Amino acid sequence: MYDGSINPENPLYNKSIYEFSGKDIPFLYKHVAGYLGGANEELYLISISTSEKKIKRAVQSNQAVSKLDYELDISYQVKDMSKKCIIFNKNIVSKFSYTPKSAGYNFGSDKSLDKMYEDATQNNLRDFINLVSKNNISDCLNES
Repeated sequence: MYDGSINPENPLYNKSIYEFSGKDIPFLYKHVAGYLGGANEELYLISISTSEKKIKRAVQSNQAVSKLDYELDISYQVKDMSKKCIIFNKNIVSKFSYTPKSAGYNFGSDKSLDKMYEDATQNNLRDFINLVSKNNISDCLNES
């Protein structure tokens, strides 16, 4: 039976609280609730840390950038609240390229960049959930 979650096999859904640090990526905040749900039970603490790199791939003779590569590095750490240990720790990198259409404000170009950010963020979260679903999150990573 479908319970309304994006991924019904997600072991963290409605069992987690989460915190953010690093680069402010509004699309991440928007989609985390859909992938992790609310905190009906506070079994896990998920720390999400973000960083971004912009790499100028092509520069015109007037020094205007004609192509940018973006690299979003999102680090996920899942802590089991009852065992007080880390059960999952992974960095996932998402990349996309963007070609600005003009030197000034361009509504279509800005919307295109927003869509690329949103898609990259959503794919990154989906990869995280898939990895968590496939791994055994009942064991601590470092038992020492």
